[in-house]
Amino acid sequence: MLENLSKTIQSLTEIAVSNERKDVLNPLIDYIQNKVNANEEIRLNFICTHNSRRSHLSQIWAQTMAFHFGIKNIFCYSGGTEATAMFPKVGETLVNQGFEIQKLSQEQNPVYAVKFDENQHPIICFSKTYFDDFNPKSNFGAIMTCNNADEGCPMVFGAEARFPIKYDDPKAFDATDLMNEKYAERSLQIASEMYFVFSQIKK
Repeated sequence: MLENLSKTIQSLTEIAVSNERKDVLNPLIDYIQNKVNANEEIRLNFICTHNSRRSHLSQIWAQTMAFHFGIKNIFCYSGGTEATAMFPKVGETLVNQGFEIQKLSQEQNPVYAVKFDENQHPIICFSKTYFDDFNPKSNFGAIMTCNNADEGCPMVFGAEARFPIKYDDPKAFDATDLMNEKYAERSLQIASEMYFVFSQIKK
């Protein structure tokens, strides 16, 4: 694990996950545990409206925590009901928290390589629909990270299971004095909850 990222992860033990949120997360834990017990590959697709903020943060932290806790054969994806771009503040926030990010393309919807470890394959991030060819077509868990996506996608075709794990949108603080603080806060909330999820998995 990258050194500064490791320090961020160590600090997550100071962020309490409420019993109410644990109840929300437990079905996802059960899904992952059942896959581990069956020695099956685990595919998780984190879905929000624009695939620009919360779904990317969730994908990146989930993949990172799986590595941190030594959970093998897990592949995390993200998507939206429409494609836009990964919002730049998301990348900036993750770099501040210890990730290394390389911008691989310059178009309006750039492709990013997000590294959490010197020797592991980076997470490839760009905005896409949840049904994009880049994402799995079947045998995956769909995690709905916002109300609009949860209500707007009553059916996620190919998903084995669906988990409404919703987060407040940091976009509400764009162009305000609280922007940096709220993006960092949301990222760390997601990180702490993914830490909890993967800490519960028995290998």
